[in-house]
Amino acid sequence: MSKQKLITIIMPAMLFLIAGIFLFAFPDNKTDNSEPQYFVNRGFIFGTYYNIHYYAPQDLEQEILERLQRFDNSLSAFNPQSVISKVNNNVDTVTDSYFEHVFNLAEHISELSDGAFDLTVAPLVNVWGFGFDSRDKVSSAVIDSLLDIVGYRKVRLENHRVVKTDPRVKLDAGAIAKGYSCDVVAELLEQHHCNSYLVDIGGEIVCRGSNSNGEPWAIGIDKPIDDPTGTQHKLQAIVRAPHLALATSGNYRQFYYDNGVRRSHTIDPRTGYPVNHELLSASVVAPTCAEADALATACMVLGQDKAIELISGIADAECMLICANGNDSTIVMMTEGMKKYVNDSTSFAH
Repeated sequence: MSKQKLITIIMPAMLFLIAGIFLFAFPDNKTDNSEPQYFVNRGFIFGTYYNIHYYAPQDLEQEILERLQRFDNSLSAFNPQSVISKVNNNVDTVTDSYFEHVFNLAEHISELSDGAFDLTVAPLVNVWGFGFDSRDKVSSAVIDSLLDIVGYRKVRLENHRVVKTDPRVKLDAGAIAKGYSCDVVAELLEQHHCNSYLVDIGGEIVCRGSNSNGEPWAIGIDKPIDDPTGTQHKLQAIVRAPHLALATSGNYRQFYYDNGVRRSHTIDPRTGYPVNHELLSASVVAPTCAEADALATACMVLGQDKAIELISGIADAECMLICANGNDSTIVMMTEGMKKYVNDSTSFAH
């Protein structure tokens, strides 16, 4: 359930464009003294970009990348030596703490969402052409056969190993792992006593404290414009908070047409088919970015009404949904608590 992230980070100073996200960049890093200063680390990892801004006495990028490499060795389905790849290929392997955290949290979100979020969706994501295997020919018979090996109750952790009910079961952590990677970097920064930072990996966000102007971080959420290229950006809302974990999932950047039928990358693991409803994007605030990431995907599967019901029932979680409203217009729905984060009039633009 990988997804194009739809977040814009708004900061002071010069405009910098990278990977379809607009950043107002800080000056280049300096490392010639031990006084705390703002550092900016940017690059590419996990097949996407990272932008990490933090206030610290020294540049921590090397340590950050070493930790993210260990993370990749655990949860990347595109890394043939990772824990999750070995699990998918039925290679006997001992799971690590990163994998077990994601597995246990995913099981919890699956229970909350009645299976709308499901790590075992991998065979369906792959057959529709959005996963780590090549797209295959799809028919109702193929989908029915794959549904036999999809379902979060078909796997369990036992003595640091994954036990499957069927060896064909495969896992895809793409809808939770990037969010968790932000949490991992934030934890590292906290260990270095950083109290002002913003971690952005593929559009998943964890922030704390203030930017270089001493102001709360401002995060822009894009309008849902059909754009497979990811080059068109108009703001729908601006979210501001001194401490926040936020993830956004949408169906308007990763899709294709199959004999005139639009196929989005969000697959309902309960039916086996791409979702087709009015919900265009879901932005979720939660205690951790891993939770926000998984819940945003669950919302996209459930549709707007059930998504609001789901998030409203979870303590410390809020959401903003952008829905199609006919005639190329949109309508914004949000939980009551989300309004304290969304404090810009563009959030109600139709």
